[in-house]
Amino acid sequence: MSAAPEGVTGAPCWVSLMSRDLGTTQDFYGSVLGWTFRSSREEGFSIAVAGGAPVAGIGAVARTYRVAVSWTPYFAVDDADEAAARIRERSATVAVGPIPFGRGRAALASDQDGAVFGIWQGHRPHWSVGRGSAPAWLELRTRDTFAAAIFYAGVLRWATEGEGGCDVVYKSDQVIVRDSSHEVAGISGGAVESAPDPHVRPRWHVYFRTPDLDAAIEAAQSRGGVVTQHPHVSRLGREATLRDPDGGLFSLLTG
Repeated sequence: MSAAPEGVTGAPCWVSLMSRDLGTTQDFYGSVLGWTFRSSREEGFSIAVAGGAPVAGIGAVARTYRVAVSWTPYFAVDDADEAAARIRERSATVAVGPIPFGRGRAALASDQDGAVFGIWQGHRPHWSVGRGSAPAWLELRTRDTFAAAIFYAGVLRWATEGEGGCDVVYKSDQVIVRDSSHEVAGISGGAVESAPDPHVRPRWHVYFRTPDLDAAIEAAQSRGGVVTQHPHVSRLGREATLRDPDGGLFSLLTG
C-alpha cells in the first residue's frame, strides 16, 4: 500500500488475504482470476496485479498472527491510534497494532460480533471498490445490521457532517456505504428493524469480478478450490461463492 495519497477517509482502501502458503495462494488466484504478482517491501507479502494495476495484498501471515485464513478489508483513517481507541471504546477488539507497515501504520481488529477488519493510516493506493482493478464489492454479513452500522460509523466517522468522509443510506434492507462518488460496501443481516440472527457468522466478504464465471469456477476446482454457493443471479449480477485451498472464502461476480 505505497502509492500517492488517494481515497476518502473511512472508505475501504485495500483488501488483503491472510494465507498460510504464499506460493500455493498465488498459483490459485493467478489461475482463477489471471492475476500476476510482484514482491512487496514487507517479507512474506506480495501484491496481486491485474492490467498493470494493484488489486489486493497477499501475506503468508495466518500462522504468525494465529488468525483464520480470510480476506480482510482495510479502511482509511487519519489517525490509527485514535481509530483504535474508538474500536476499544465500543467493546470491540484490536488484535494487532497499530504497527508501522510499509509507508503507513496498520491495525487488525474485530467488531463487536467478531467480524475481522483493518484500519490503515498512510499513503493510499489509487484504488476504490467497484472501480478499475479493485474488488467489485465488499459486504459485511452480520447479525444486526443497525448495530453494525452504528459501530462502523462511530469508528470510521461515516456520516459525520463537515468531515468529508463516507455517507450511509438504507436501501433494500441493507446499509449502503458511499464514498464521495459511488457505493463501496454494504452491511446486511436481514431487515434493519428485525431481531439479530443468531445463525449468522459475522464476517466481511469480498467480491471479485470475472469475465467468465464458469471458466473461473472450473479453474478454481482444478486447483483445489471448493464451490460453497453455486452460480445464481443476485442484485449484483451472476455470482458464486468459493473457498480457496487454504480456506479463504470469496465470491466471483459477472454481469
